[in-house]
Amino acid sequence: MSEPSTVYTHGHQEAVLRSHRSRGAADSAAYLLPELRPGQALLDVGCGPGTITADLAELVGPNGRVVAVDASAEVLEQAAEYVAGRGLSNVVFEVADVHQLSYGDGEFDVVHAHQVLQHVADPVAALREMRRVLAPGGVVAARDVDYASMTWYPEAPVLDDWLALYRRTARANGGEPDAGRRLLSWARAAGFAEVAATATTWTFATPERCAWWGGMWADRTVDSAFARTAVAAGFADRAELERIAAGWREWSGAGDAWFSMLHGEVLARG
Repeated sequence: MSEPSTVYTHGHQEAVLRSHRSRGAADSAAYLLPELRPGQALLDVGCGPGTITADLAELVGPNGRVVAVDASAEVLEQAAEYVAGRGLSNVVFEVADVHQLSYGDGEFDVVHAHQVLQHVADPVAALREMRRVLAPGGVVAARDVDYASMTWYPEAPVLDDWLALYRRTARANGGEPDAGRRLLSWARAAGFAEVAATATTWTFATPERCAWWGGMWADRTVDSAFARTAVAAGFADRAELERIAAGWREWSGAGDAWFSMLHGEVLARG
């Protein structure tokens, strides 16, 4: 039997990393912050370019140990450079598969995963593996967006087309783009005795923020792993991607543009 896979629908192109580099613990892991203490051992799964990792490493202090893992060796190099630039020396970076972590049972006080479980073929198995490496009394923290919750103004049918295309492509890769609403169920299925579920939003509601968000997605629509997969699978052609990208730019130029999305979060223990 083959092992469950992880296919990262977005890829690691510059337009994708532009979004990831904007994230920090305050806007992406606020639900976890009250759980952090100096000296903890923390595993950051799917760390990407390391901006959230660096914030978490500062919070567990110089005596805390942080292991940051990702499936991409290339993005780990960028993360290591960023963390070093922040003057942090308590982080190591390793290529890893969340379904088969190479760490011992109970090795970490905290296991964190931001926007990871939506991309794995078996999120329950991934959570079981995260639970395996969790120390008694520790916490697994997972946060994922729910694409179906995305809403915007002004109304733009072309963005409806984008959303349908993205969700179809992500599912063709074996992922679940509406993961946010499923985290509680997945964590319980993985055997956690206690699961606290919350939700927070990202909202883009100024001309500058909407221009950044819309421009980033316009670029991702024509130049990313998502774009290549959508074309290869026959879900869209190049002309359709260009039409959607133009729609993103038109939407983002509206003076009263507004975009919001929901993120599910869980703190799982036991």
